[in-house]
This record gives sequence, structure tokens and C-alpha cells, in this order.
Amino acid sequence: MILSASRRTDIPCYYSDWFFHRIADGHVYVRNPMNIHQVSKINISPDVVDCIVFWTKNPQPMLHLIDELRNYKYYFQFTLTGYGYEIEKNIPNKKEVMIPIFKNLSNIIGKERVIWRYDPILINQNYTTEYHIKAFESIAKELNGYTEKVVISFIDMYTKISNNMKMLGIYPIQHNDMLILAKELKKISDSYNLTIETCAEQIDLEKYGIAHGHCIDQNLIEKIIGCRISGTKDKNQRQECGCYESIDIGAYNTCKNGCNYCYANYSSDIVTKTALCYDPLSPILCSNILPDDKISERKVESHKLSQISIFDY
Repeated sequence: MILSASRRTDIPCYYSDWFFHRIADGHVYVRNPMNIHQVSKINISPDVVDCIVFWTKNPQPMLHLIDELRNYKYYFQFTLTGYGYEIEKNIPNKKEVMIPIFKNLSNIIGKERVIWRYDPILINQNYTTEYHIKAFESIAKELNGYTEKVVISFIDMYTKISNNMKMLGIYPIQHNDMLILAKELKKISDSYNLTIETCAEQIDLEKYGIAHGHCIDQNLIEKIIGCRISGTKDKNQRQECGCYESIDIGAYNTCKNGCNYCYANYSSDIVTKTALCYDPLSPILCSNILPDDKISERKVESHKLSQISIFDY
């Protein structure tokens, strides 16, 4: 089983205490987003968890406890963009705070296990294609030697974020702008020895040397764990998503990063209200087991098959 922590919220930044309590207890409860009273109890012991994929914009709060993961294999998807506070409200200064944190994490766990995400790419009068090219190169230069891969994606204009997009003057990215960015970001990536891939994009950028990526990447996981795994594409994700199947233990409407492009929150008011329910000792994130909940134990197992040999590379 691959554990995703989490596409739905920034667990490393805001809920690392809860996460490590769950690791210590060996199980977690997760609500079905489509049926809140349907709750799964999930075994997360090292025997069944083949790898953990962390998604974060700031892992600093969990780094002092990182040794608690010594019995697990894992890697980080670390989002680092060139946006200011009007786009990413609660993210500390990128140059002074976040880039040093990225480097520190890389030094602790290894550059191959920290994936840089420059996404989503959005366009308005301030954040032009020219701006993104300069910002991308500035960050790539700083991260040189601290990561091996960068993932990009273009903003999806979800209905739930349409008001935010209008307020910020953000409009759908034109096809030509995507091509311009692809060409230039690929050049920059090559100059810093970075593999560049897209995340859940329909557009084909293969002619620029940019492949469709897999954020939960079977090949990377097999290299990290030194073992083959069996599984399929995650059927719960969009058609364009190439991720390997995983179980997400996060909860929507709990991320406090305040990003105006976020699809995982309905509103800041709901996030504030939900976050008030946070209890690090609860088996379920930002909630407690309720009388009407129907709890079932989800069947999970390791996907490991066999050791990888040198001939697999």
C-alpha cells in the first residue's frame, strides 16, 4: 500500500503531531469525502505501508520528528513557487525561509526523495509568462544539487475557485503560453540537470522533452524501496493523472495555507471552523468518531513483489 499524506491538506505543515500519533498507534481513520458517516479504519504499520508520499508547502514542523519514520520508506512532493502573499497567503518568504527549508530537507533525506513542484502555473498581469520564466530559473538555481526532478502544471479553473480567480485577474492559460513556458522551462531544467514532467495535463509536451509525470511514481517508489511493486493506476484520480494507486489519509477543508487557487477547500471560514476540531490524539483528522458513523476496516496489504536487480536500471 502507498500512503498519500496528503493531496487534501498539508499534513506535514499543520498536522504533523497528529500524523506521528497515528504512526505510533499503527492505524488511522478516514472519512469518505462523498459520505461523511462512512469511515474506514486503515492499518498503517510498516508491514503493509510500502511507501509514504508527503505533499507539502512547508515540512519544517515535522522535521524534528523525522527519525520516527525510520521504519518507513517515503519521499516528499514539495511545492515551491514564485507567488506572493496575495496568492499563497500563509506561506513564509520563499527566498529567506522556504528555500533553506527545502535544502535542509534534502540534506536530511537525500535529493532523490524531494521532488520540487512548481505548480499550478497561473497567468495575470503580474504573473506573466516572462515572470514565470525568471522565477523558475531563480528557484532552480537555488535548488541546484538539492533535487533531481521538477513537476509543473497549469491552473485548472474549477468552479469553486472562480471568484478568487476573477478577483486576482487570473484567466485560463492560452495554448501558446503553455508552449512558450514548456520550451523555456525545459531549457532551464536541463541547465540544472533537472528532469521536468507535467502533472495531470492533457497537453502533449513531448516535443519539448517534457513527459506526463506520475506524482505517486511507481518507478521512483521501486527505487526507494529496492523492490518491485504490483498495482494499477489510481482510479480515483482524473483521467489525465498517471499516479499509482494510493490511500489518502487527509481531509478536505483543513488546509490553512490560504492559497487562492486551492480546490481542496470550500472557503476560509469553513477551514477555520473545521480546524477548530483538530485533536492530535484523535484517530481521525480534524474530527472525532460520531454516533452515526459506520466504521469498516479497509483491507490493505503490501504490494511488494521482488527485489530489484542491477539489470532493472
